[in-house]
Amino acid sequence: MASNLPAPEGTEIQEPPTAGAWGEWNPTEDSVRSVRGKHRVARQRGGLARSSTVLGVGVIAAVGAGGIATAQDRPQVAISMPDLPDMPDLPTMTQVLDGDFSADHGSAADARHAGAQAGKTGIIPQQAGRGADAGEVLLSRILQQAESQQDAAGAKALADTAQAAQAAAAQEAKAKLDAAQKAADDAKAAAEAKAAAEAKAAEEAAAAKAEQERVAKSAGNYSLPTSAYTLTSHYGVAGSMWSSGYHTGLDFAAPTGTPVKAVAAGKITSAGWSGAYGYRIVLELEDGTEVWYCHLSSMSVTSGSVGAGDTIGRVGATGNVTGPHLHLEVREGGSTVDPLAWLTSKGLNV
Repeated sequence: MASNLPAPEGTEIQEPPTAGAWGEWNPTEDSVRSVRGKHRVARQRGGLARSSTVLGVGVIAAVGAGGIATAQDRPQVAISMPDLPDMPDLPTMTQVLDGDFSADHGSAADARHAGAQAGKTGIIPQQAGRGADAGEVLLSRILQQAESQQDAAGAKALADTAQAAQAAAAQEAKAKLDAAQKAADDAKAAAEAKAAAEAKAAEEAAAAKAEQERVAKSAGNYSLPTSAYTLTSHYGVAGSMWSSGYHTGLDFAAPTGTPVKAVAAGKITSAGWSGAYGYRIVLELEDGTEVWYCHLSSMSVTSGSVGAGDTIGRVGATGNVTGPHLHLEVREGGSTVDPLAWLTSKGLNV
C-alpha cells in the first residue's frame, strides 16, 4: 500500500525510471542505499525506550501480584514497607536484540531467546524469576511483622492482665488485713469489757462477802434480848404514861418467865428495884454503852461479867406496866437512843 506520509527530513528519494526510458526498474541495494554523510538518518530508539518502560512496569506488577495473591487471605495488619533487596543490572532490550552484552548475561543465543520471550510476555525471564523471589521476601517480611505485632499485642494484654490481677490481689490482701485488724480490735475491746465486768463482779462479790462476814461477826458477838416476843411500843412514842412525856425504850411483850439474855459481852454494874422500872439490870458493854433491862420478874445474875447470849433474868410485870414485857433501853454517853436501830446496826434481825 502506498503511503502519503512525507519522507523524513534529510533523506533523498530517488524516483524510479519510467518503463519507456529505462525499462523495468529493479531496485538494488545500491540504488536504495541512503546518501552517506550528513544526510545519514540516525537510528530511532524511541520504541525501545518505551518498551523498557513497559517491561519495568510489568516487573513491578509481577512482584506486587505475587505478594498480594499470597497475602489476600491473611488478616489485615498495619505494616510498613521494607526495603527490597538490590537487583543486579539487567541487559537492555537493544542489547538483547543485537546480542551485545557480556558473558555474565549468557550467550547471544540465550539473549535472543530471552528477547523472544520478552516480546511474547513483555517480561524478561531473569526479571520474572527475581520478581517472584522479591514477592516471597516481601510476603515473608509482612508476615513476620504481623506476627511480631500480634506477639507484642499479646504480651501487652498479658502484662495488663497480670497488673490487674496484682492490683486485685493487693486490694484483697488489704481488705483481709483490715478485717483481721478490726476483728483483733473487737476481740480486744470484748476482752477488756469482760475483764472489767469480771473485776466489778469480783469487787461486788468481795464487798458482799465482807458484809456477810461483818454481819456474821456481829451476829456472833451480839444476841437478841429475848425470844417469842411481840414489839408493842417503839422508841419516841409520846404519851402520859411516861414521866418524860415519850417512850424512851423498846417493849418486847412476852409471857412472864421468858428468859432475858445479855445482848453482848460486858459486866453488870447494877441490879435491883428501880421504882417505875420495877426490877432492873444495867449491863455495861466494852465500849461504854449501857443496856437497861426493866420490869423483870427475877434476876439471875446481879454482878460480874457475862457473855453475849447469857441469861441474866426473866420477863415480868413489875413497876409501872399494863402487862408482862421487857422494857429495853440503850444509852450512849448518858442519852437514850433507839434500841431497834441499835440492834439492827449490830446485825440482828429484830
